[in-house]
This record gives sequence, structure tokens and C-alpha cells, in this order.
Amino acid sequence: MAERDQAAGAVAAPASAAATALEPPPAVVVRVPGANLLAGVVIGVAAVATLSIGRDVLIPITLAVLLSFVLSPLMAALRRLWIGRVAAAVLAVVLAVGIIIAASAVIGTQVAAVVARAPQYQTTISGKIAGLQELIGGSLHGRISALIKRVESFGAPSGPTPPPAPAETPVLAPGAQMPVPVFITRANPPSTLEIGQRILTPVLRPLATLAIVLVVAVFILLQRDDLRDRLIRVLGAGDLVRATAAMNEAGKRLSRYFLTQLAVNCGFGTVIGTGLFVIGVPSPVLWGAMAAMLRFVPYVGSYLAGVLPVLLAAAVGHGWEKAIWTAVLFVASEVIIANVVEPTVYGRTTGLSPIAVVVAAIFWTWLWGPIGLILATPITLCLVVLGRHIESLAFLDVLLGEGPALTPMESFYQRLLAGDPDEAEENKERFLEHHSMAEYYDAVMREGLRIASHDAGRGVLAFDQVGRIRRAANDLMQPPAAGAGHVPAAPPADAPGGKPAVVLCVAGRGPFDEVAAQMLAVLLGRRGVTGRVVPYDAVSRARIGELDARDVAMAAIMSFDYAGTPAPLRLLVRRLRERLGGAPVLLGLWPVGDPLLTDAGAQEVLGVAWCVSSFGEAREAAMVTAQRAAEEPASGTETGPDAGVEPAVQTA
Repeated sequence: MAERDQAAGAVAAPASAAATALEPPPAVVVRVPGANLLAGVVIGVAAVATLSIGRDVLIPITLAVLLSFVLSPLMAALRRLWIGRVAAAVLAVVLAVGIIIAASAVIGTQVAAVVARAPQYQTTISGKIAGLQELIGGSLHGRISALIKRVESFGAPSGPTPPPAPAETPVLAPGAQMPVPVFITRANPPSTLEIGQRILTPVLRPLATLAIVLVVAVFILLQRDDLRDRLIRVLGAGDLVRATAAMNEAGKRLSRYFLTQLAVNCGFGTVIGTGLFVIGVPSPVLWGAMAAMLRFVPYVGSYLAGVLPVLLAAAVGHGWEKAIWTAVLFVASEVIIANVVEPTVYGRTTGLSPIAVVVAAIFWTWLWGPIGLILATPITLCLVVLGRHIESLAFLDVLLGEGPALTPMESFYQRLLAGDPDEAEENKERFLEHHSMAEYYDAVMREGLRIASHDAGRGVLAFDQVGRIRRAANDLMQPPAAGAGHVPAAPPADAPGGKPAVVLCVAGRGPFDEVAAQMLAVLLGRRGVTGRVVPYDAVSRARIGELDARDVAMAAIMSFDYAGTPAPLRLLVRRLRERLGGAPVLLGLWPVGDPLLTDAGAQEVLGVAWCVSSFGEAREAAMVTAQRAAEEPASGTETGPDAGVEPAVQTA
């Protein structure tokens, strides 16, 4: 008796340690917002205000930084040709400027040709619009006019129309004079300097911004390594690995994004120019170039580029066929590129969610105008990369990134809490496309139900929520009926002795332990081993004598959270062994780091043959034991047509 008490005391410490190890998982800890949240809000508001106030300075710098990312591959190629750093940086910028000037010259020539014929186009379009109005709304307009005249004449007095009253002469006070009309004129006409300022300011300002961008881009290319080191020092002084990874990923993603977008937009412009040439629209090179440039503006750029070509197509033809074909060309090209080409070419180049792209476009357009709309995606991409590698900015990756915000097990638990088992079923099907059922049970359902068990233990879950989660989890398990992926009810044909071997899947006393027992039974049934699910009440001291022990090869106690001292567990194992005639017992406990799973001495005191922490391990141990039992000669079993035939999953 004393030895037994000592043994029990020896196991009490590991059990208490196991209970201590059951800390709330990080995913479900609720923190009250405090000073950190308030400081983050203040910093965010200050950052937005700074971006708005300093837009005149920040926009050229941002454009220069992004241009340096575009020119970095070109500069690297020039460096491989044994060209010096300074010469390579300047030559890369000169080549970029040369391309811009050449494109501007071609576009200017085409624009001049279109402007020269503008009066003719205007006359043709006006005539077509007038004819269209007469064709569509002529009769309707006449009816509406007649109806308006009838309404105006309704209730008017009959008879001849009285002559108009003579105009009244204003009555003036004695001594007053008639009012004199006043005309405001400017004494001095605008000077030549003022006229020149009005004309040149809209032209010189963009040119000055372009010059600043090019100069800053040259310096960024020259000091790229030094700037990288300084940013790493600022962003990740304590973790150089993450900071370096963030800088490298941001550079690679931005370069690939810009080059890919440039290639796709040039392809779009080539398709548009070729199509307009076939249709017969004048200046197809101009409209193709404009389509390629305007497509850098997200969402609306392609359709804005199609407005003028459609009007021009209507001006050069005798009917509306060319205009219709031009509109179809723009819409069809944009739909194909946006839904087929870009998803295939980009892949995971951006790493942004679709809603993040839309919200970023709205935000940066509000902040910086049209330039902000063009820069929205690159800037947001940089923020997501920083959030992926810097812990304090992780919320940016969660809000804007394309990755799932919740892990599979968190999504599983959240869907069950929300009462949406259908979406949980869809997530399960996607998970099973690349993983096995046992991996789904271990990685998703086991971890999700472990959190649910902990929440139920600390009183967070209501009684109806516990029942709803239990029912939804049972529905997610593949039905044990015969069919694809299941074994027929008869014993496995490859059992040499033909003796049916049953694994008793005993549920613990937790609210979701019976679900765990059912999961093990389903896994065993898929491998041809019969699993019989037994609730915790059926193995109590009062009802253990009623337990069906026929053909039981082993018992597996399944529990997500067996809190408290191991004394009740040790007594349960003893009752099962006595009832099953010494059959081995498996203990499946899921708390991570539980000493009961690794301490061989504790396992011996409890009287169990295995302590496992996953459904895969439990299934393998149960299959080995069941196969050994099936290979033994049958003795004392029932006979008859139904002897030894049991369902793959039974419930006591």
C-alpha cells in the first residue's frame, strides 16, 4: 500500500507539471488595448499628416527610389560589361531618358497629325450624333414637346390673346438721374512676363520634378549599398538576419513587379496598336503608346485610353462599326490580360490581397492625387514586405498581405464558433488536396479542439456553443459508411487468422474527448481495423461491468485535456485492463510537453503500453496491436453467419 502511495506521489509531480503546461494558446489570448495601441494610433496619424504636408518633397524622392529599382537590373548588366559604377549609373539613367524622349517624339508626331485633322473629325462626329439623335429620339422628342404644350395650354382662357402690355417707364424721384451702366475694364494689359509665366509654369514644373527624380535616382544607384546598410541599421539593429531578408525581398519583388508590369503593358499597347491598324483607325502607334502608358494607372487606365480612339473611329467611318469594334478591342484585351495573363505572369510577385490593392489605391489617390494612384501598389508592397520581417509591423502583413490571416486550426475553430461548418468543410477539402486525413486530424482538428477544450475549461464557451462545436466536428469527420476510402464491414482479408480485432476507443472526461475517440475510430476504419467508440460514462466504476469486451485487442484512451492528478487516470486504466483481460492500453494526451507522454516511469505506474501525442502515432500503435491479435488462432469466439462481423466504427 505504501509503495502504491509513493508511486502515486511520484506521478503527481509530472501531472501537476502537465497541468501547468496547459497555458492559453497565443491565438486566443484577449488583450485589453492599452498605451501601445494609443501610441500606434498617434504615430499613424502623424505619419499620414507628414505624407500629406510634405507631398511636394516626398513624391519626387519616392519616384526616384522606385526608378532606381527599375534601373538596378540594367545597371547590374552594365557593370558586368566592366563599366565603372559611376558610368553605369549615369548611362542607365541616360538610356531611360533617351527611351522617354524617343517615345515622346513619336507620340508628338502622331498627335500633330491628329490635331491637323481635328476640324474634319469634329464635323463628322457632330453629323453622326445629330443623325443618331434624330433616329432614336426624333419621334419621342416630338411627342414630349406636344405633351408639354398641351399641359401649358391646359386651363388657359379662351379667346383672342390680349396684346402685350407696353413697357413701363421707371418712375424717378424728383431730382434723380437715370442709372448709368458700369463696365469694369483692366487699365493695363498683362505683360509679356505674366503671359510667359502662365504658359510656362504648367510645363516647367513637371520638367523640374523630372530633373529632380533623375538626379536623385543617380545618387541612389551610386550609394545603393550604403543606403541599404543604413536602412538595415535603422530597421533591424537587433536582428540583422530579418532586416537583410526584408531588404532583399523588397528589392527583388519591386524589380520583378515593375519589369513584369512594363512588359505586360507594352504587350497591351502592341495589341491595341495592331488592332486599331487592322480596324482602320488613324494614328494606331499613338493610341497603342497611350494605352501602354495609361495602363500603369490601376483599374481605369485602360478604359480611359480607349475613349479617344473610339471617338476617332466614329469620326473616320461612314457608320458606327469601327467605333464598336474599337470598344470591343479595348474591353476584350483588358479582360483577357487582367484575368488570364497577369495572374499567370505575376503569380506571387506582389503578395498583396485584392482588397488591399483597392484600399491602397483609394488611400494614396486621396493623399497624393494621380501620382499616388500610380505609386499605390509599389508602396503597399514595400509595407507588406516590412511587416513580414519586422515584428512591430506584422499587422501590415496581416491586413494587406495575400496570405491567410488565420492558421488552418485557428480558421477551423473560428468557423465552428461562428456556426459556419460549410466553410470549415471547404477548408478541409482544400487541405486534403495536399495532405492526408491523419495530418488534417493532427494539424487542424486536434489543435482547434484543444483550444476549444481549454476555453470550455475556463468558462469562455457557453453550453450551447460546446454542443454546436461538437456536432460540427462530428460532421467534418468522413462518414464511416462503405465507399471510397473506406473498408467494408467485414474483417480485413489479409488477416491470417481471420479473427476480428477491435480497438476500444475510450473517450476521456473532457467536453470534446468523445470527438477525439471518434476521430481515431475513423482513421482505423480507413485501414481496415474496427474501432469501437466508448463514452466516458461507459467505463465508470458503476458501468464497467456492462462494457462489451468481445474481441478487444487494445483500448485507447483519448483526451484533449486530462487535467488534475493522474490518480483517476490510473484507476481508469486499471478498470479497463481488468475488464479486457490484460489487453494493452494506449494513452493519447494532447498537451504539448506533458511529462506523461515521455516519462517511461510514469507510463509504467499508470499501467499503459503507449503514450502518444498525435492521431498518426495512435493509429500506427493500434494497427500493430490489432494485427498481432488477428494473427492469433481464434478461440472461444461466436459462430454463425454474423460471427465476427462488426462495423468499421462502432459506438457503445
